[in-house]
Amino acid sequence: MSTTVVNTGTEGKTWGGGNKPLNASYGKMMMWFFIVSDALTFSGFLAAYGFSRFKFIDSWPIADEVFTHFPFLHGVNAPMYYVAFMTFVLIMSSVTMVLAVDAGHHLNKAKVTLYMFLTIIGGLIFVGSQAWEWGTFIKGDYGAVQTKGGNILQFVDTEGHRVALRDFVVADSHNERTQHERKGGLWFVSEGTLPTYTVEEVVHGLESHDNVLVRTQIINEAGEKMVLSRAESLRQIKENGKVVVEGANLHVNEYGSPLFADFFFFITGFHGFHVFSGVVINIIIFFNVILGTYERRKNYEMVEKVGLYWHFVDLVWVFVFTFFYLV
Repeated sequence: MSTTVVNTGTEGKTWGGGNKPLNASYGKMMMWFFIVSDALTFSGFLAAYGFSRFKFIDSWPIADEVFTHFPFLHGVNAPMYYVAFMTFVLIMSSVTMVLAVDAGHHLNKAKVTLYMFLTIIGGLIFVGSQAWEWGTFIKGDYGAVQTKGGNILQFVDTEGHRVALRDFVVADSHNERTQHERKGGLWFVSEGTLPTYTVEEVVHGLESHDNVLVRTQIINEAGEKMVLSRAESLRQIKENGKVVVEGANLHVNEYGSPLFADFFFFITGFHGFHVFSGVVINIIIFFNVILGTYERRKNYEMVEKVGLYWHFVDLVWVFVFTFFYLV
């Protein structure tokens, strides 16, 4: 039985299997596929954040009032300064990665080692900074009262400056309640850490400090949160105050809408996991460079592939930074 062989004219050409598609190796193509799919995932997260913010645009927390801390500078109002520093460090780590890839093209092992090391240091600084920012966000700074309707009431002085609960509220040592734990019985359920103060203690503190007012989470046309009169402040806390909120978590947020905290933890945490993964991969590649693995291959393509991932992580942060902190 004879077999007929048909020539299509594509043999030896790019899509005939003769060459590399798009002039890229299999490893590079797979990395690009991963980057595209991951970019779609981040796009979905940021789109959901955008829709939610637009829906609650009149009560969304103001970033300049949330991210005001700087390590080792207590009591200093530095809005966005540390976030800007984190962004600068991550972008500079992308620059050092470019230099590492370029040195690899020239088979310069010493420079690849140096620039990979600097990239790893930049990634570690960013991850550590993000962990510190999370801790600060979770702990909170001023405290607030959540109403029965789920809104947040903050406190300011007559000049509009934020006032912390500790500055005008005194905890009653004779009115302590035991934290519920599961081991306490079937009709008890575990609960989070109890707040430092009760609503009643906040009311007493507010009554004894005439210069403290309540500020709602509603933003007026001037882009500022509405401050209530003295009488209305007392009425809101007495009639609508439900629980004292300190810091932020997946259930409550002293800065405003709980959705803001939910998206913050989820998106920045997801991105932070990518950065941490990138640091781990960079460390593995770094030691392979030191051991001369790629020098013997006469090829530093692995450095280039991990560089593609690192640049993607940096680019995603630019969008996260824009959505969460600037817009």
